[in-house]
Amino acid sequence: MKNIVLQASDLDGYLTDQDKQTIARMDAKFAEAMELFPKLGSAADPGQKKEARAKLIAVYNEMGKQMQEIARREPNIHVYSFETPRSSHGEASRLIAKLRDIHTETPEFLYYIQRAYELLFNLTFSSSIPEQKNYIFVDTPVSQPVQNYAVHKIPDIDAKVGNSVMCVMLRAALLPSMIVSKEIQEYSSNDYVTPFALFRISRDDTKEEHNMAYILDLERSYFDLELLDGKDLFFADPMNATGGSLVTIVKYLLDQGIKPRSIIFLNVISVLKGSLRIVRAIERSEIYTLWMDPSLNNKAYIMPGLGDAGDRINGEDQPDHARNIIQLIADYGVGINSLYRAQVRKIEETVLG
Repeated sequence: MKNIVLQASDLDGYLTDQDKQTIARMDAKFAEAMELFPKLGSAADPGQKKEARAKLIAVYNEMGKQMQEIARREPNIHVYSFETPRSSHGEASRLIAKLRDIHTETPEFLYYIQRAYELLFNLTFSSSIPEQKNYIFVDTPVSQPVQNYAVHKIPDIDAKVGNSVMCVMLRAALLPSMIVSKEIQEYSSNDYVTPFALFRISRDDTKEEHNMAYILDLERSYFDLELLDGKDLFFADPMNATGGSLVTIVKYLLDQGIKPRSIIFLNVISVLKGSLRIVRAIERSEIYTLWMDPSLNNKAYIMPGLGDAGDRINGEDQPDHARNIIQLIADYGVGINSLYRAQVRKIEETVLG
């Protein structure tokens, strides 16, 4: 079998009636916001624009409160701004605003993606075990009157990351996966570099959200099933829209007899519907997201979202020249490849054998 296909109808089958009602209410609330959008353009009357802004603030505040209440009932969905001190929320909000901004170009977008995953990493792995510490001994450039050393305490997360494999859902997920793997390496006491499993999965964009198909191409994927059994599987993807790609991959692995110890999904933005689908479909899965958005459009794009994360990170592929994993890494350039040298080496070993 070369392709594994999952249909949107299969995904919706995991949702409860209460989930569907919750999603419908959120869609209706976001529809109120969209009615205000035309009044915010540059040609809008200043008085109408001011009134629309005030109404939009109220709508977004109401959606935020509703999503916070929903997340509170879901122990496996973790939203940064719902689980961190209020003093941290402004940083996350401003960061998301920069990622959403249509004027944020690729170099700056990459910078904010890196910052986003640093915050997510701390939420996921570092904040829950403050009493356990590791020590880093550093020989500094100061050598007079003797060679100087510094000692730094960091959270001891070895038990949470030392059994992990980074699972990459190409292509927007490649750099975020490298970032998370690098953070694991920096925090681990033994310089642990995660193995990688690379999955080639795509959506059939000729279809709409309600009948979307998710296609896992096994011939263009690179992974060792034995390497995944009993492991903590980490997935990092900037956007969790429908949840279809993750569910397709994990259900395939489970059908092959793989029994992960845990499954963690790290997103910059996760939509409510995709989050609920995942935690309903995959037992013991956990989602950590910097931000939760309310709705999807009929093409399965997150609203308000940030557009195509893959294009904004990697640039667009030419219609007749879709880049493979090695070409994507090459396009990152010397700066990124030097920063993630150990991760690039592991990926190349996985692809090239």
